[in-house]
Amino acid sequence: MSEQQLRGWFAIGAEAISKEVNFGNLMRTANAFGAAYLFLVDPATSLRDAGRTDTSKSNLSLPVFRHRSPDEMNLPHGCRLVGVELTEDAVALPSFRHPSAAAYVFGPERASLSPAMQARCDHIVKIPTRFCVNLAIAAAIVMYDRQITLGRFGERPVMPGGPIVPPKPHVHGGVVLRRGRDGTGRA
Repeated sequence: MSEQQLRGWFAIGAEAISKEVNFGNLMRTANAFGAAYLFLVDPATSLRDAGRTDTSKSNLSLPVFRHRSPDEMNLPHGCRLVGVELTEDAVALPSFRHPSAAAYVFGPERASLSPAMQARCDHIVKIPTRFCVNLAIAAAIVMYDRQITLGRFGERPVMPGGPIVPPKPHVHGGVVLRRGRDGTGRA
């Protein structure tokens, strides 16, 4: 499988996750999509047996950071926190422009992102489904959407199963000179 080079980076996290199987699936999928790291906020279990479902052994190449609360989270400079939650005012994922540096956080299995976590988020998005899907599945959908919107792929064919059209070559723009307000290059 060829790997598409994407600009930027992303992290995947979960708040109050309680099922080791979901965490293992989350780790494996985040590793497959090229996440920079994973983070957990107030996990409801030790998650020691997550390796049963993480057959890629993500723990060997993907760091996991743990935080006690949303207030304790320390994201890298310039990173935007994106909550994934079914709320009335959330942006539908197909209409959302992914930040180049993003940390996506998902709520616990049988609840929602806490009010404190939602308050920390720069954006809240929702997957347009009739009801909530499994945490690991939701994360896979968001990572796939990020990849197809930020990656370089050929245009989709007009007809089903149509010919494969490679992406157009990248074209570098010309030199951009920034001038100060006085036109001399000084601010």
